[in-house]
Order: sequence, then C-alpha cells, then structure tokens
Amino acid sequence: MGSETKSQIIPVVDFSNQNMKPGTNTWLSACNVVRTSLENYGCFVAKYDKVGKELCNSVVSSIEDLFCLPLETKKQKTSDRPFHGYIGQVSWLPLYESMAIEGPLTMIECQKFAQIMWPQGNHGFCDTMNEYSKLLGELDHIAKRMVFESYGVDMKICDSLIESSNYLLRCLKYRPREIDENDIGLQPHSDLTIISVVHQLNNLNGLEIKLKNGDWIGIHASPSSFVVMAGDAFKVLSNGRISTCEHRVIMNEKKTRYSTGLFSFGNKIMDIPKELINEEHPLCYKPTFDNYDYLRFYEKERINEPTTRIEAYCGINLKPTPI
Repeated sequence: MGSETKSQIIPVVDFSNQNMKPGTNTWLSACNVVRTSLENYGCFVAKYDKVGKELCNSVVSSIEDLFCLPLETKKQKTSDRPFHGYIGQVSWLPLYESMAIEGPLTMIECQKFAQIMWPQGNHGFCDTMNEYSKLLGELDHIAKRMVFESYGVDMKICDSLIESSNYLLRCLKYRPREIDENDIGLQPHSDLTIISVVHQLNNLNGLEIKLKNGDWIGIHASPSSFVVMAGDAFKVLSNGRISTCEHRVIMNEKKTRYSTGLFSFGNKIMDIPKELINEEHPLCYKPTFDNYDYLRFYEKERINEPTTRIEAYCGINLKPTPI
C-alpha cells in the first residue's frame, strides 16, 4: 500500500495542557485516549512543549558531533547487551546510521558513554543529552501510568515497572539518498521495548506508521510532537490488548535527517497483571516476561514479523490438546 501524507488519524494528546492533572476529568479522558490509541494503532502523538527550541538545537548539534567521529571510534563497545551499540554501514540500509547511550537519564552513564567517544570528556554533550533524556523519560512514565490507570491495574505495579525500567537513547541519522538508491531509511519493524518515545528532531518528515488495514501513514515532524509507541514487551504485559507499533522511515529529504528514540526495557522479570486476565481476555502469553532474554532470543532467531516473534518466544497454545 502507498503512504499517506497526513497523520491526523493518529490521536494527539496535549501534555502541555495545564488542566491535565491526575484525578481530573481532563486526565481521565486523556488516559482513555492513550489506551485506546495504543490498542488500535500501537502509538499516539504527544504534544509536549518541555523540550524547547534551544534544547532541540543543542541535541541536533550534539548528535552531529557524535556522528562526525571516526568510524572506528563510533563502533567501540559501549554495552554488553544486544542491539545497544552502533548500527550502520549496512549494505541494504545505506542511508541509516545510529548510536545509543545506555542509561541516559543519569549523568554518570552519559559521562561513561562520552568518555568512550571522547577520552578527554565532553561536558556539553553530557549536559544536553541528559537533560533531553530526562524530559523524554517523563513522557514514558506518564504514558505507562495512564495505561495502567485506564485498565484499572494496581498503580503499585506501574510504579514498580517504572522504577525497574532501563533506558536507551538511540540517536539516528539518515543521509540523503543518491539517484540510484531507494528511499528506505529504515525497514518496517516493531521495537522490542516496553515503550519507545520517538522524536523527529530537525523538522524533517520520514517516520511512517502501519495501520491494521496495511496502509502506511506519515507522521508530521514538529519540535513539540513526540510519537509514543508500544513495543513488543508492552503487548505482552497488556495480555495482548495493546498493539505493537510497526513503523518505518522513508527518506526523501534533501538534507540529513536526525531523530531520537528513548527506549524503555524491563530490567527484571515482569508479570502480566492479574487485572488484565479474565474470561473475555484469557491468558495468551506465559505469565512472566524477561525483556532482555527476549532481546537475546531475537538476536539468535531473527524473526522479523512481530506477532510471530512474540508467539515463538512466549505464546500459549490455546487450542485444546487432542486426547
């Protein structure tokens, strides 16, 4: 199917609304929009004005400096976990290059990363990426709380999930394509995360979301627009109620496009909340889920189709066993 240019079909939640405080009608209404949007589309667009123009410009400048480093520097090991390092120089994805900072919500982890890239350190980079990551982390936390509250799940479970979440800030670069190259910036995929908060940083379009009918719809880039996506882990934790967000990047811009994704992973074995298991929604996955073991499973098996991948890892065969 062809790509649509408009993104109005994806619900927008205005987190800049001063009236949206827990317990208010505005909050409860937003909780419902967030939950139903994640169920129907696997994502929603958050209007969020805490990341101002100055910080956006600083992030773009910091990312440009990062990608200007020599290839051998960028490819240095920064994590023991799969898919947490440099990705690039891929023959079938020539436009794409990305690097990731593990634990960016803490200054010490930003400094660890910077010292690998710049042995002399880079205080400006650390300050910018830490401030930016913490603001994206707020969106992640609010989205999780809204979903759990909307489902009527004990909020202690949500608090525990947030406290035990690990974060990865992936910085993404897409160069303009040459005449003989196709426009695929990043192939269709879903993330292995709980939630991914994606920001099209320098106002260049390219991110597209796959709808349930198979159509692709473009998400308009804006400094104050963040796409909050459900990853595979959130689909499992919701007992299949939330959809994974299948997305891709189409690169038709004439200059380099930068974006970021703040990815959250469960750092401990997670249980599917009992409130989400009932007669109408019987348990459809193994009751516990290990997010990092799931990453290792994907690293080994390379099953790209999201539903097939999740079923292969933790699905339950609900068909009656023949006697």
